[in-house]
Amino acid sequence: MIKAIITDIEGTTSSLSFVKEVLFPYARAHIADFVRSHADETAVKALLEDVCQVVGEQLDTEQIITQLIDWIVTDKKVTPLKSLQGFIWEAGYQQGDFNGHIYSDATDNLQKWHAQGMALYVYSSGSVYAQKLLFAHTEQGDLTPLFSGYFDTHIGGKQQVESYQRIAETIGLPAEQLLFLSDIKEELDAAKAADFATVQLTRDGEFDTQTDHPQVRSFDEISL
Repeated sequence: MIKAIITDIEGTTSSLSFVKEVLFPYARAHIADFVRSHADETAVKALLEDVCQVVGEQLDTEQIITQLIDWIVTDKKVTPLKSLQGFIWEAGYQQGDFNGHIYSDATDNLQKWHAQGMALYVYSSGSVYAQKLLFAHTEQGDLTPLFSGYFDTHIGGKQQVESYQRIAETIGLPAEQLLFLSDIKEELDAAKAADFATVQLTRDGEFDTQTDHPQVRSFDEISL
């Protein structure tokens, strides 16, 4: 019996276009000014040092900015970048520059599952901070009370079996009682190898004939 659901965001609860056409360009447009303005702040300074550790050499501020922009353009899942993007998106949400996009079928079913006593979690390559911002500023209102916890790449890469083993340990339930939702086959493969139940969201295009995960078009089709 499934007792907890862990969901991805991009392509699963939220449209790929919102992330790629709204969030990423917003971060790209503002990251240089943000880094220059906040480089001496403790939290930001630590993240800039993390950037240097990732590339394996000491960079000055402008070199760090260049590296961050390159990661944004090439959609790299780099932890310090994701954390910095969260800070930038916070301002965008608070200023009303955009709202977090959540599919209505995702909202309806998350609310239903929560009301039924199902524990809900998020696992995304975006930072936990960015995840909370998105769900707190949706067109349907603040959805963060629905969730029991959030996971990002600090717990491990999304295509690594060990990440899901750590998630199961953190949640405190057997993996067989956990369901992971994602649109990415390789992530689902890792979760399944860790004994999670899996469902693949294929919202657009043809179903993937190379996957052995149950595929659905929307949360409405997910059977627990």
